[in-house]
Amino acid sequence: MNIGSLSSATFRHPQRASLQAVEETPGLEQVTLSSGPTPPRVTPDASPAASLVGGPLAGPIVIGHRGASGYLPQHTLAAYELAIKQGADFIEPDLVMTRDRVLITRHENEISLTTDVAARPEFADRKTTRQIDGKPVTGWFTEDFTLAELKSLKVTGAPHDGPEFRIATFEEVLDLVDRTGRKVGLYPETKHPTHFDQLGLSLEEPLVQALRRRGYEGAEAPIFIQSFEVGNLKELNQITDLRLVQLVEAEGYPADSPVPYSQMLTPAGLAEVATYADGIGPWKGQVRGTTLVQDAHSQGLLVHPYTFRAENQYLPPELRGTDPSGLGDLESEVRSYFEAGVDGVFANHPDLAVRARDKFLQARP
Repeated sequence: MNIGSLSSATFRHPQRASLQAVEETPGLEQVTLSSGPTPPRVTPDASPAASLVGGPLAGPIVIGHRGASGYLPQHTLAAYELAIKQGADFIEPDLVMTRDRVLITRHENEISLTTDVAARPEFADRKTTRQIDGKPVTGWFTEDFTLAELKSLKVTGAPHDGPEFRIATFEEVLDLVDRTGRKVGLYPETKHPTHFDQLGLSLEEPLVQALRRRGYEGAEAPIFIQSFEVGNLKELNQITDLRLVQLVEAEGYPADSPVPYSQMLTPAGLAEVATYADGIGPWKGQVRGTTLVQDAHSQGLLVHPYTFRAENQYLPPELRGTDPSGLGDLESEVRSYFEAGVDGVFANHPDLAVRARDKFLQARP
């Protein structure tokens, strides 16, 4: 597919044409970790990169998926900081709520797979079964813990493990972005918003308030708010002019809607999404061999597919290396999507996606 320029697209909100080029940031001198792939020493290129806002783009954006989660534990401050140092244009914190109403960064509100909570006897009685998005889930849930309790937990999981990794609050992520020294965008996802609304722990209002306190207002702010649900995006569209993105699963339905995700990607479905959002975040397999990018652009919607990972098992066969547990040619995969016209990618290895983006831009006439 050859999409061409977005200069004629009409967006839900007015958009600024471009920002200055991403500034050079200090490279990583050394990272000492117990296991897993070692993050390379990185000095991001200071050449022109993507605009952090919509409108006619200088180039596609790279979103550090859960931080640099291919190198460090997802949703930790260390992972977000590494993504920034590797040149990511945006970092993506997934947001859930604590019992005492603090937004924290976790991929799920059930935390037994990403912390040592199951090994902590003082929290054994917190184990329970909840209905999450219509399905029973058993474990330990953030809404049953105070922030102080959650801060006592150790973050676990691939690709690295260590006592230095702790759960981060959204305010800590905002602090990190404030002190980076270059323009870095935020791409928060509201996780299970219907579930949290039912508990009286709404995510939307505290999120918008936290962003307003930091000066994030209007369509030109370097931020996208995303969700797999529909109702909370429509609610957000009524209370903020920040840009919104409708995430789309490979199959199934949103937790709060009878409309299947597949229908959202039809021309009529995209026209409906464009009434309350500025972009879509489809699974990358929904882009290949389809007219989705053209159809979305015709409705003024940006297209940011997920998730690009360098591990061989997640790559097309022709881009895999010989070691089943090693890394393959992610750069070629990412570049092929840029050539197909997408406006950005979610990447677990931001350094590789940035390198692919820069080569793509350098090759353009």
